[in-house]
Amino acid sequence: MKDYYQTLGVDRGADSDEIKKAFRTLARETHPDANPGDAAAEERFRQVAEAYEVLSDPQKRARYDRGETFGGQDLFSQFGGLDDILQQFFGGGFSGFGGFGATRRGPERGRDVAVRLDLELVEAAFGTEREVRFVSRVSCAACSSTGSAPGHGPITCSRCDGTGRIQAARQTLFGTVMTVADCPDCSGNGQRIDHPCPQCLGEGAIRGERELTVDVPEGVDTGTRLRLNQKGGAGQRGAPSGDVYVDIRVKPDDRFQRVGDDLHHQVTIGFTEATFGVHLKIPLIEGGFESLEVAPGTQLETIYRMGKKGVPRLRRRGRGDLLVHVEVQVPTDLDDGAEEALRAYGAIRGEHPATQKRGLFRR
Repeated sequence: MKDYYQTLGVDRGADSDEIKKAFRTLARETHPDANPGDAAAEERFRQVAEAYEVLSDPQKRARYDRGETFGGQDLFSQFGGLDDILQQFFGGGFSGFGGFGATRRGPERGRDVAVRLDLELVEAAFGTEREVRFVSRVSCAACSSTGSAPGHGPITCSRCDGTGRIQAARQTLFGTVMTVADCPDCSGNGQRIDHPCPQCLGEGAIRGERELTVDVPEGVDTGTRLRLNQKGGAGQRGAPSGDVYVDIRVKPDDRFQRVGDDLHHQVTIGFTEATFGVHLKIPLIEGGFESLEVAPGTQLETIYRMGKKGVPRLRRRGRGDLLVHVEVQVPTDLDDGAEEALRAYGAIRGEHPATQKRGLFRR
């Protein structure tokens, strides 16, 4: 159990003013502005903020003193989240500490796109090239993605001098603190579009259809997701495009069942073939056949393994195996002569089959 009193450096009987004072001191020491790039300080600040959240709330403190623990859903409820407590005390967010710098945000990156690609088993096994089509934002040709009408261009925002950020003083628990926020005039981009392109309305991109060639590597399977970097939706005014995620689905195959990198194939042989053995031609996924010798006396549900005849491993060397499941077919349509011969064979072996009228096996 976390010791929140130890985290803040106060006694268990500390009053609210002592807790607030301790938090103020530790928060200033571990604040991201005072420790740029220090991951340990960032984590320490989280711990300090968590301890203050619990001990500054009388109800939470009473529950904590009784031995209760708190999950993520219980913390920072009075502030609406850790980002909110940081905004209240320091005027910035916690995630990446983007609120404390002066770097402008710039145009937004394009959105990611997900498409499904159905493949035959042989295509998934040995790779292929396939075309995919989807609708997304594409670069605006009318303004060459600038977002500005012909003859015009983006201009530097005069309010933030192109930084995309503005500073303001605000009163917090620690006194007057300078906060940094997105410039409202340029939405944090640092530039304004005063004469937007009539085609894209200043976005630099419009909705359209895309077609891409997907290079499918060998060994993919249903559930494999391929990523095409920056092939998705066009970004705002020349910003990087999003990514395309290709979700693979492999169609069922009449000859093989795939399990991981192995393939399973089923063959059925007759009673005498199982007794005396037989040579079979087994289909291969890459085409053609390979001979398989079924040994005499093969029993029901025997499995033969043909090494390295399965699916190539995805982004690894080697292949899986081909497992041949041999099923023995028991005759059900004996004529009189076959029935008599089989009963004679059974008698020699000392077997006692049921007595039936001749021709009962015939359908």
